[in-house]
Amino acid sequence: MNKADLVTEVAGIVGTSKEAKAVVDCIFDSMTAALKKGDEVKLAGFGTFKVKERKARTGRNPQTGAEIKIEKRKAAKFSAAKALKDAIG
Repeated sequence: MNKADLVTEVAGIVGTSKEAKAVVDCIFDSMTAALKKGDEVKLAGFGTFKVKERKARTGRNPQTGAEIKIEKRKAAKFSAAKALKDAIG
């Protein structure tokens, strides 16, 4: 499922595609803003999104084999809730 498919699903409940797109965009924007501030986004029965800091490390260029330095950075991490894990099987 991609964003367009999600908008189509929401449109079935909300009424129009325009309203559904606004709802989906609002949800994603709100989640992004919360993660940007360093907050966790917990969705009961679905899972938790949080920001994790990755340390700087040394990697390798797969084409040349040369060592490269990978800077530290922040990455989004998702942990599925038990209800989601059980639903998937």
